[in-house]
Amino acid sequence: MGTFIQSIRQADWKKILLTLVRMAIGWHFLYEGIAKLLIPKWTSFSYLSNSSGPFSGLYHWMASTPAVLKTVDILNVSGLLLIGAALFLGLFSRIAAVCGALLLTMYYFAYPPFGDSLFSVSEGHLFIIDKIFIEALVLLFFVLLKEKGYGIDLFAELIKKSRKADQASPAGKAEYSDSRREALKNLATLPFLGLMGIWAGENHKRYGVDVLSGATIQLNRASLGELKGVLPKGKVKDHEISRLILGGNLIGGWAHSRDLLYVPSLFKAYNTEKKIYETLMLAEEAGINAINIGFPTHVLMAKYKRMTGSKIKVICQVAPNMKTGDIYEQINGALDSGCDILQVQGNWCDWLVRDKNTEVIVKMLDRIRSNNLTAGLGAHTIDSLIYCEEQGIIPDYYMKTLHHDNYWSAHPKENRVPFEVDGDKSKDHNKFHDNLFCLFPERTVEFINKTKVPVMGFKVLAAGAIEPKDGFKWAFENGADFICVGMFDFQVVNDVNICLDSLKNLQNRKREWYA
Repeated sequence: MGTFIQSIRQADWKKILLTLVRMAIGWHFLYEGIAKLLIPKWTSFSYLSNSSGPFSGLYHWMASTPAVLKTVDILNVSGLLLIGAALFLGLFSRIAAVCGALLLTMYYFAYPPFGDSLFSVSEGHLFIIDKIFIEALVLLFFVLLKEKGYGIDLFAELIKKSRKADQASPAGKAEYSDSRREALKNLATLPFLGLMGIWAGENHKRYGVDVLSGATIQLNRASLGELKGVLPKGKVKDHEISRLILGGNLIGGWAHSRDLLYVPSLFKAYNTEKKIYETLMLAEEAGINAINIGFPTHVLMAKYKRMTGSKIKVICQVAPNMKTGDIYEQINGALDSGCDILQVQGNWCDWLVRDKNTEVIVKMLDRIRSNNLTAGLGAHTIDSLIYCEEQGIIPDYYMKTLHHDNYWSAHPKENRVPFEVDGDKSKDHNKFHDNLFCLFPERTVEFINKTKVPVMGFKVLAAGAIEPKDGFKWAFENGADFICVGMFDFQVVNDVNICLDSLKNLQNRKREWYA
C-alpha cells in the first residue's frame, strides 16, 4: 500500500489531470450509449425530425428515410459505446477523440445554440457556446496533444519498450522492472470502469435510466395505446391549438390547495426537471400541442424545446412590473425565450380593472401585437372582461376561469365579492379561501355566449374539487373553445380520453365554435 501511495506521489500530476478529463468525457459518452441501449425500441426519430438550424434538412431526411434512420440509430448507439469505452480506458485515444468530436459536431448542429435572443440563457446552453461545443473542443485538444494520460495505449507502449530494453542487455533488467511498474499504473482505469459500472447498475435498478438529454428521454408508451382518438384542434389567429391545453400550475407548483399547506411542496418534489420533460413529451404524444404557463416557467420551457426539438406552443402569462414602472419587462423576457402566444395574466387584469388602470392592459396588448404575436387576456372575475369589452379592449382570445359551483368547498353566493380571487384568504369557512375561482358562473356563461372571441376555460376542475368528466363537459357545453387543465403524467391519457368523450357527447352547447 505504501509503495502504491509513493508511486502516486511521484506520478506526473499533469498526466493524472489529463487522464481524469479524458475519463470524464469517456464516461459521458459511454453512459449515454448504455442508456439508449437499455431503452426498449429507442430511436432518434423525434430528435432528428424536430431539429433546427442551417442543416435541419439533412437531419429531417435521416428521420424520414427508414433505412437511413435505422442505420443512424445503430451507428449512434455503437459510436457512443465504443468512443466512450476507448476514451475511458485510453485505448486508441486519438482515433476515439476524432470520432467523438465528429459525433458531437453532429449533435451541435442538430440544435445549434444560436438563432434565439443573445440574452436567452438556460443552464448549460448559452449563445453559441454550450456543453457540446466545449466537450468537442476538449476532444480536439486531445487529438492534437501528444500526451494522452494514463491508459491501455501507454501500457502497451511501455511493455513493448521494457521488453526491448531487457533483450538489449542485462543492465536493462532494472529499467524493465521500472517500466513494468509504470505500465501497471495505466491499468488503473479498468477497476475504475468496473466500480462506476457497478454504481451505475445499482442506480439504474433503483431509478431507471436517468440520462437527461432530449435524444435519450423516451416514453413508456403502454398507456398511449389506450388513447381513444386524436384530439381535435381549433384556431386562434395563426395557431392551431388542441382543444385540451396543458396547464402550468402543476409544473410551477401553484396548487391552490386551500388549507393543505404541504401540497405545493409535494408538487415540486414530484415534478423534477426530468419528470416535467417526461410529462411534456407524453402530453405531446397524446395530442396536446400547447401549454399555458406562468412567467417563471418560460426559461424551463425554452430549455425543453431546445433539448428535445419540441414544437409545443407555449402560451405565457405576463404581468406588468408596477414597482419599477416597466410594464413590458415580462413581455420582453417571454419574447426572448421564444414563447408563441402571450397573455395578460388573470390576476393582473382583475387588479388593473379594479384600480381603474386599464390603459396598462391596452399598452401590453399593443406591445404583444406589435411583435406579431397573438395577444390574450386572462381574468378570474367576469367583471374585468365585461368592463374591458365595454371600453373596446378586445384581445385575440379570452382566458377565463370556468367551472360551476356545485361542490362542497364553494362558499355561499351571497358572500362572494368581485376581485377576491387570489386576494386575502379568509379564515371564515363561508368566505373565500383559495377555494373558488369562477365566482359567478351564470354571469360568466352569459358573457361567453355573447362574445365573438375564442375562449379558453381554465380552472375547469376548480383546482381538483370537480371530477374531470363533470368539469370538462360543463366547460365545453357552456361555451369554452378550449380547456386548460393541469395534469400529472399519470393523468394525461385519461384526461385526453375524457376530453374526447366530452366533445363527442355535447348536448347543450348553444355557442358556436369561435376557434
